[in-house]
Amino acid sequence: MELDYSFLEKTLLLVLLAIPTTLKLTVVSVLAAAPFSLGIALVRLHQKGALLRLVTAYVTFVRGTPIVLQILLVYSLLPSALKAGAAGLGLRVDVFALNPVFYAYAVFTLNTIALLSEVLRSALGNIAPGQMEAALCAGLTKPQAYAYIILPQALVSAMPNLCNLTVNLIKGTSLAFLMTVQDMTATAKIAASYGYNYIEAYLDVFAGYVLVCSIVQCLFHYAERHVGRYRLARQKQG
Repeated sequence: MELDYSFLEKTLLLVLLAIPTTLKLTVVSVLAAAPFSLGIALVRLHQKGALLRLVTAYVTFVRGTPIVLQILLVYSLLPSALKAGAAGLGLRVDVFALNPVFYAYAVFTLNTIALLSEVLRSALGNIAPGQMEAALCAGLTKPQAYAYIILPQALVSAMPNLCNLTVNLIKGTSLAFLMTVQDMTATAKIAASYGYNYIEAYLDVFAGYVLVCSIVQCLFHYAERHVGRYRLARQKQG
């Protein structure tokens, strides 16, 4: 088998130009999910009753179903639900004209909420309860204690898992092509469909994801060293 190097080069450029779409899907999903994930993590750590059962069921459902199924459910059911809701309110809204990227944001955000909540729950659970008690005794409120004492420490221990989650999300956004979003994978598949150069297209996609994920891992490695510098100081003192 002989590769078409001219196609390989041309499509690689198209894949690289689609990187911002992939990164936007990742960044928006993580930022939108963060506050909800923190709330779920706190509920699972400190609450009981119906609310705990509700958020636990949500996390279990998301973690127990493939993201492809979640995409199909949201992309198929959400437009119909929105159309019915708009009709019930007497609104004339062409729901099906909505940019598919918004459905992608919805799917990946809902998925990330559950996964990120587990990362935060684990990190917060590693903080000694005495830290909160000491903060309250010092005159801080609970929100202040979380903002200035608990969360910064939890962030340090959560960094490796946050990196894994982000990298997996970047790779998971490759399924956005199912919603006709022009990410790296969709761009390469469309280009390959004209001349059936799928091997070259997949090699380009492979290179694109290796590049993006490698850069993200390096950034997280730097961030982990930065936010964990107090640990290095303690080790030097010891």
